[in-house]
Formats: sequence, structure tokens, C-alpha cells
Amino acid sequence: MAGRAIPLVDLSKFVNGSAEERTDFVNQLGKAFHEIGFVGVINHGISKELIDNFYASSKGFFSLPVSTKKQYEVSGGAGQRGYTSFGKEHAKQSEVADLKEFFQIGQEVLDDDPIKEMYPTNVVVNEAGDFTKLGRELYQAFEKAGGQLLKAIAIHLELGEGYFDQYIHNGNSILRSIHYPPITREPESAIRAEQHEDINLITLLVGASAGGLQLLDKDNQWVDIMPEENEIVINVGDMLQRLTNNYLCSTTHRVVNPPREQWHLPRLSIPFFLHPKATMDLTCLDRCVTAEFPLNYEPITAGEYLNERLREIGLKK
Repeated sequence: MAGRAIPLVDLSKFVNGSAEERTDFVNQLGKAFHEIGFVGVINHGISKELIDNFYASSKGFFSLPVSTKKQYEVSGGAGQRGYTSFGKEHAKQSEVADLKEFFQIGQEVLDDDPIKEMYPTNVVVNEAGDFTKLGRELYQAFEKAGGQLLKAIAIHLELGEGYFDQYIHNGNSILRSIHYPPITREPESAIRAEQHEDINLITLLVGASAGGLQLLDKDNQWVDIMPEENEIVINVGDMLQRLTNNYLCSTTHRVVNPPREQWHLPRLSIPFFLHPKATMDLTCLDRCVTAEFPLNYEPITAGEYLNERLREIGLKK
């Protein structure tokens, strides 16, 4: 572990391992999420070829003329599908817009679940090769890996392995492809994405094309997260922190600008925000509320909480 900011776990030990290996994985993941809120995962089952191909097609999309990209912006959609242009989003405590543009792909309900009516349609991009198709495939791969991680967390919380399954089936997850353009002049802020916590249950982030991701540790120090080859970074979101009455921690993180000699390099980052269905009850779990750890949060549903937070970050009016 020397030199690593966050622990590393091997998901194949949980998916295909012995009873002992599974228990060991659950303990490691639970400890990481409780103490740090972040973990690196290898052997996660998401194909490198799929990731590389989606990166390439994302690069192709973001290099299109602004007028073309803007055709894929959905007005009044709170950025939940399609393209969001430069400078629209900011961290909740910041007035300064983040230095990024992004594209979002959401859930496609394939069974007869009536929840389908609640989700906007995904935006199909005609340019940039297989961008839409690859994004859909990557969404499903992330959803599968995220589901396995939540099974392990459910076991750790003594809720039974399948606790989250009903909530994340056809859940409101989002795959976001983010482009931080090259920096062309002295920025007003050294931050590409201001410090924040994620809203959802967990976030799965596939290696960014340039460094810059930092987490705020228990000593209030910013620590660089440098994933290895084929590693994805997972962090706890506010919904999971809320559900566990702060037992699992949603850690503050940010993306800082690179050193001046790397200003000419754009940065691509592909997070998957794993959300449950809007109806999921986020009332703190009884087992996480004790005399030592009194109740921190009022009851709320995932949908109500998401709307509240989208307004805070400027995506929803």
C-alpha cells in the first residue's frame, strides 16, 4: 500500500472467489468506504477495449464544432441527457462555473417497468462514430460492476446481499463523459472542477486521460489519486452516506489544473453515477443509529434529494 492514496481491491475475488475470499473482499471494501470513502478496483469486468473505444469516440464528439454539439443540448432537461455546454455547472458552495463541458447518457428501460415513463429519452449523436452505441454498452458494464460492489456493501452492512438490487434495477444512473479543454490563458481559478461530493450511491470512474483528481483526507490535506492501468476508482456518494448515517463516508474531492507545461493537454474523464430509483427511501438504517452516533438526517427519498442537489449545483432551476 506504500505510495497509494487509496486501498486497492480485486472484484473478481468477490464475484468468483471462495467464501473466504468473498468475506475478505467485503471487509476490505467496507473498511475503505468507512475510513476513506474511496477505493481502487481491479478485475472489475469492464473491458479495456470498450473503455478505449468510448474514450476515442468521446474525443471525436468533443472536437466537433460548438454549433454541432449544441444541437444535442436538451433545453430544460437539467443536463440529465445529451450535451451540456461549457460553464453551466458549478459546485454547490461555488459561484464559479467548472471548466468543463459534458455529455450524459441515462437509463434505457428494457422490460415493461412503468418507470420508463419517468426517464427522458437518450440523445442519439449522428457524428462521432459509435459514440452512442459504445456509451450504452459502457453504461451496462458499469451498472453490472456497480451492482456487484453494492452487493458486497449490503453484506458488510448486514442487510443481505440483495438489498440494493430492487432499487438499482432500472435505477436513475448516469454515464457522463466530461471534457476539460486545454487551458489557453491564466485561469481565474486553479480548479477544473471545484471541490464537491457526489450525490448518488456510488461513483465508478474510469481512469482520466490526465491526472488532477484529489481527495480531502481526514487531516484536511489534498491527496492525489493516481489510478494504475486498468483500475477504476470508486467513491461513496451522499445518498449512501445518508442511508448509513455517516458510517460510510462521502469524501470531498476535486479536479485541479495540471502544471503549466501540461496546459495544452485536454482532459477526458468518464464517471458513472450509480443512482437508485427515485422512490428509494434514504431514511437512515436503524443499525447505523446509536446512542454514540445519533440520527443526522431527516427521512427523504432519492428523487427528492436529487432534485434538491441539482438545484444547488445550477443544473435545475
